[in-house]
Amino acid sequence: MSQTDIYELIECMTALIRSEERKKCTELGLQPVHFQVLNYLSRANKYSNTPAAVANYLGMTRGTVSQSLIILEKKGYIAKTPDVNDKRVIHLSLLTEGLNVLQQARPSDLFHSATDILHSTGQALTDANVFEQALTALQKANHSQSFGVCKTCRNFSKKDGDFFCQLTQEKLTHSDSEQICQEHLPV
Repeated sequence: MSQTDIYELIECMTALIRSEERKKCTELGLQPVHFQVLNYLSRANKYSNTPAAVANYLGMTRGTVSQSLIILEKKGYIAKTPDVNDKRVIHLSLLTEGLNVLQQARPSDLFHSATDILHSTGQALTDANVFEQALTALQKANHSQSFGVCKTCRNFSKKDGDFFCQLTQEKLTHSDSEQICQEHLPV
C-alpha cells in the first residue's frame, strides 16, 4: 500500500471522526474547538496546561484560544489558577463537569461499534490492510456511505480484460478505478 493510499485512508477516518465529534458537540452546546481544548487539557501535564501551550498544540491563535477559554470557564468546565511562582502564568485545569462533557463528546460509541465490526469479520489485521479495515469498520459503525476507492468496492470487477462496475453495469477506465465513488461498498 502506498503512502498516498495510507494518507487518503487516514484522511477519510479523520473526516468521519470529526463529523461525529461535531454532531456530539452540537448536542452538548459546544463548538468543536471547545472539545479540542477540553481534550487537550485532559492530557496536558503541569508544564503544558497554559493558554499558550493550548494555542501551540492546537495550532490556533492565542485570541481564538482565549475566547474559547472564557466560554469554557463560564460553563464551569475549566478553572484558571495563577502559578505559585510566577503570577503572570495561568494554569488551566479540567473540572469534573468539563471531564463529564468531554466524555460525552468523544465519539466512543462509533469506536465501540467499529471495533465490534472489525472483530466480527474474522480477518486478521495486517500491516497491509489495517487502515482499510479500520476505515470500513468506522464507516459501517457510522452508517455512512464509504466513499471508497472504486477498485476496493465489492461491485468492482474485471470483465474481458476491462474494469467493470457491477452496480451500474458500465465499463470503467483505469482512472475511474483509482478514484473515490459514493456508491462504494467495502469488500
